Amino acid sequence: MSDAADLWKQWHEERTAAVSAPYGPLSLAGTHWLDDHPEGRLPAIPGQWRADGDALVLTASAADGLAVEGQQVDGEVRVAADATVTLGERHLVAIAREGLWAVRDFDPAAPTRRAFQGIDITPYDPRWSVEGRFTPYESAREIRVGNADGKERGLGLAGELTFTLAGRRHTLRVARQGDGRLWAVFADATSGTSTFRFRFLYPQAPDEQGGTTVDLNRAVLPNCAFADHFICPFPPPGNTLAVAVEAGERNLTAPNSV
Repeated sequence: MSDAADLWKQWHEERTAAVSAPYGPLSLAGTHWLDDHPEGRLPAIPGQWRADGDALVLTASAADGLAVEGQQVDGEVRVAADATVTLGERHLVAIAREGLWAVRDFDPAAPTRRAFQGIDITPYDPRWSVEGRFTPYESAREIRVGNADGKERGLGLAGELTFTLAGRRHTLRVARQGDGRLWAVFADATSGTSTFRFRFLYPQAPDEQGGTTVDLNRAVLPNCAFADHFICPFPPPGNTLAVAVEAGERNLTAPNSV
């Protein structure tokens, strides 16, 4: 086995461990938007929750069993975006999207995590790893795209990633993450048939000339493939490749297939 294939195998093993970890995407049991619960009472979650500027305000008694940074909540506490409130083994994470607040309920005992059998993935093939070129936009752009929960939200785009497969040139509109890596939301000729309806790709940070590797062997399922409560964005216009990408993660392993 080649060094590249060995590294890919290690990546796949680490990826499987991450998604099936106690608080990985498989453990998301619910996403509760505060706008849907104006009284501040969330399903199966104690306390009262309300938005207040740049934070959530949680009001609870000691009997509710909630804690922040190991300290029991008994009264009122502010919870910033991405902060975690614990309830026994559960992690309640505050999120904010376009001015709206929600609480995500991560439960290691979630049925999706208990039922997990693995990820169907195509064996490594060096033909799906090619050189790419990132061209940034003069200024960041934001477009509205559909999300897995049926709503439209903004998707920030930093530029375009071009690459060639089997003599054909392709372009993906991509975002750029805080660590410099790129993020592509894409579909292809296999989407919705032999693979999930869309996938994500995270090429490494481009070099000074914009060069990076487009390794479709590392195309991954979006979080909404693991739990229905994620709000993954759909591919932006132009990000459906006219080629069958027979590489990367395809779908969750069906329980009767192992």
